[in-house]
Amino acid sequence: MAYPHVLYAYFVIPFIINMFVFTTLVSSRPWPPITIFSTFENESTIENNLCKDTICMKRASSDYGKLVQEIPIGVLHPSSVSDIVKLVKTSYESPSPFTIAARGNGHSVRGQAMAKDGVVVDMSTLNSSRGLFGNTGIRVSGDASLGFYADVGGEQLWIDVLRTTLAQGLAPVSWTDYLYLTVGGTLSNAGISGQSSFHGPQISNVLEMDVITGKGELMTCSKDNNSDLFYAVLGGLGQFGIITRARIVLDKAPKRVKWFKIIYNDFAKFTKDQEYLISVDGFNYVEGSLIMASSPADSFFSPSDESMISSLASKTGILYCLEAVKYYDDSILNTIDEELQNILKALHFDPGFIFNKVASLFDFLNRVRAEELLLTTLGLWDVPHPWLNLFVPRSRIMDFNQGVFVDIVKNQSESAGPFLVYPINRKKWDDKMSVVIPEDNDDMFYTVALLNSAGGTIDPAVIDKQNNDILEYCRKNGIMIKEYFPHYKKKEEWMKHFGKKWSVFKERKEQFDPKMILSPGQGIFNSE
Repeated sequence: MAYPHVLYAYFVIPFIINMFVFTTLVSSRPWPPITIFSTFENESTIENNLCKDTICMKRASSDYGKLVQEIPIGVLHPSSVSDIVKLVKTSYESPSPFTIAARGNGHSVRGQAMAKDGVVVDMSTLNSSRGLFGNTGIRVSGDASLGFYADVGGEQLWIDVLRTTLAQGLAPVSWTDYLYLTVGGTLSNAGISGQSSFHGPQISNVLEMDVITGKGELMTCSKDNNSDLFYAVLGGLGQFGIITRARIVLDKAPKRVKWFKIIYNDFAKFTKDQEYLISVDGFNYVEGSLIMASSPADSFFSPSDESMISSLASKTGILYCLEAVKYYDDSILNTIDEELQNILKALHFDPGFIFNKVASLFDFLNRVRAEELLLTTLGLWDVPHPWLNLFVPRSRIMDFNQGVFVDIVKNQSESAGPFLVYPINRKKWDDKMSVVIPEDNDDMFYTVALLNSAGGTIDPAVIDKQNNDILEYCRKNGIMIKEYFPHYKKKEEWMKHFGKKWSVFKERKEQFDPKMILSPGQGIFNSE
């Protein structure tokens, strides 16, 4: 346990220095000769809701990653969707358009939701001003025969979607691991978790959206109506429009879950069992992770089990944890154990290394929240996060394990993760959408998430070097990975990333945001 004065040196002093530097930057920055604020003279609601003080500018200039800082000219706190429409239209019709970025809960890691010298739209302020949905921004509709759905504001957090739908015995079918993210934010990427192999990513479970294009047009789109915009926006990194409403598929919510964690020291057996579980009926969620000698304790395990696993990890250097969850309610209470045993007996783990517990659906889906609160109290949540998220072809996952997990991550011992690795069923993804996955023809690919934190004495530059080592290893060895949450600085790199989708992606940009106003922080169309 660090002493108070040490924690002060690590966290408080850097914060004070950072605040001073930021204030100096804002006060001394060279403002444009013709400020954009003059264009809002006839738009009183925009002018009234446009924040220019140091506090809101600082918030909009940073994100969860804390690796990039880009200062906007102002931050819009919209009181309605029409405020955002007016803002975008003002820019589009201006002889000198300014850039605009929609910011949800600020959980991007490389400045993707920033707008240098532009305007950041703080979407969270829509939450209390939605006349259409009352004050919640979430409305549940449908029936048992035609299906249920929720109309959800793009600014809404998934945790609130869960609470609201559970109150009616329903829930979305596809999730992210962390629920304090906005609906518009995850749908602009993909939204993946252990349910993705069974229901597809979150973007595969959207029926309809309202979107503000880069021309300032508010359009409703679906697979059958304005379908080009619909497919462009889903996984489109915010390049084609700002999502203000999404219609999300719902299903009957189970009451409880059976939650398993199984430990392996053989990567081949680990991946074989993961692939088996996503190929048969039985479980509703399958993920996996690495356990290193330096990995923090997992509250899932009892103290004695944690000690045994930690001791084994110290001896082997690396273990693999398969995580699987079965949803259930009273209707199968008497048969669930037998059903699961019939599935689990086909797996290849060593006896004594399977652990399980029962939890409510809410507690399982919101499992990361407890970790967040703990790390926050320790001052280790609000720190730099040099993450690397990849999609890896199934055919090369064994090479990736040896070359990356073992030879780089384990041997360099620079970080403690968490590190996730699990297969996803390709059939649940719609290739018409903008999101990019490996271009091979395999029916599966792997998600790898190296979710490093650089708190205390850990230098984020050291982690970034390790990330670059991983990318270089893949390049030299012909492992055709695709980055999830990509960030590139050159146009050629973006073209390579999108591959066969680049021409369509570029055409859609010219169609829906021809003046390249939206989401400049991604750096796609303003790169070299």
